[in-house]
Amino acid sequence: MIAEVHDPEPARPEGVVLPLGFSGDDAALVAALREHHPGAKAAFFHRHAVYVERVITRVIGFDHELSDIVQDVFLSALSSLHTLRDAASLRPWIAQVATQTARKVLRTRSRRRWLRLFVDREDEKSSERVTSGTDLATLRALGAVYSVLEELPADEHIAFALRFIEGMEIAEVAAACRVSLSTAKRRLQRAERRFVDKARQRPELADWLGRGARWKNQ
Repeated sequence: MIAEVHDPEPARPEGVVLPLGFSGDDAALVAALREHHPGAKAAFFHRHAVYVERVITRVIGFDHELSDIVQDVFLSALSSLHTLRDAASLRPWIAQVATQTARKVLRTRSRRRWLRLFVDREDEKSSERVTSGTDLATLRALGAVYSVLEELPADEHIAFALRFIEGMEIAEVAAACRVSLSTAKRRLQRAERRFVDKARQRPELADWLGRGARWKNQ
């Protein structure tokens, strides 16, 4: 009788530690990040990436560099995690980091805006993200909104976008921008006034402004 021969099971290399998944609330996640838990960074990204992407998109608009900007947000967050005082406030803190990252992008682009003279508009269109199911008139209006916002100072642009596009409360806008409540209110007042003045000159936005009670008579 011939004995059956089985292939031996591959030996696991000694000293190899398999990364463990992480579960827990944000306070526990912050503690795990500080203790260099092997699954904490992945959990941090997967838990907050959608929110970070939304904040960046609300401030800047659809952008072909969005994935790089989001990555910069998380790299900045990880390197400055020691500044987070309340671990339970991770979400508003990451909104601050995202807002500050978006501000750097806006200020950098405003300094090199003249370079757009050398950019092929068709190349720009090919890299734009288009929301499925959105009609052409809405897309044009959205594009006009961000075109107007680009003409505002970066701080006013950001405050307006967080308040009226993302829908943050004024206190949340102030926290995200790392300014006092009174400063946030002043920025929003200036931003609203400038935005409405410029938007009225855009045919794509005239009807939209007319339908809204807030800016109809401004």
